[in-house]
Amino acid sequence: MLELCSVTAGYDRRAPVFRDVSLTLRPGESVGLLGPSGCGKSTLARVAALLHTPDAGRVVIDGEPAGGWRHRAPRAQRTAFGVVFQQPRLSADPRLRLSELIAEPLRANRREHVARVRELADAVGLSAELLARRPHEVSDGQLQRACLARALTLRPRWLICDEMTAMLDASTTAALVGVVEEYRRETGAGLLAVGHDRVLLERWCGRTVEWAELVGEWEGDLSRQPSSAARR
Repeated sequence: MLELCSVTAGYDRRAPVFRDVSLTLRPGESVGLLGPSGCGKSTLARVAALLHTPDAGRVVIDGEPAGGWRHRAPRAQRTAFGVVFQQPRLSADPRLRLSELIAEPLRANRREHVARVRELADAVGLSAELLARRPHEVSDGQLQRACLARALTLRPRWLICDEMTAMLDASTTAALVGVVEEYRRETGAGLLAVGHDRVLLERWCGRTVEWAELVGEWEGDLSRQPSSAARR
């Protein structure tokens, strides 16, 4: 089980993006986190994936409290997550070919990567020709396919998709959602899908949570909210 317990987080302790937010995700469950742009849901997703240190609260992964954040997190916890971000060009090293991009987590963990890269490339619909290209030589949709493959390389138990399809057309969106769901059927991974498209999240996920429900009364108290510059 993935548990976020009374989490407060932001980029300035004097003006947190949100306070005292709790969310639970069970193994195999798919949860959609629905809210408008800039409300703080991406920050919560980064905390859940151990990529952003909260100001207060706890993250508990399979019964064990998070042992650190980013590279200080224990490897077993850090590799339990696969994350796909909204903007693939900001999360992909422009110097790497797509095959190298997909293999990044495997190389970092000193694992054999050739067969796994080929397997994932087939799963997400990337040809050998595309795998030889660099990010500036492919479309946003093709690059996001590679980023999804990268997120799946270590067979994570938890997937965090943060506005994964916001910049994509309908056909690519359907293809990537299909890849995620096939992976989840095979592995029983849990999914937190963050977005502002209610129709997509309600069709994709078994349960949809409104951001306003999580933040509760704090969201309604304007005197306690951060400035617009601090919200992300």
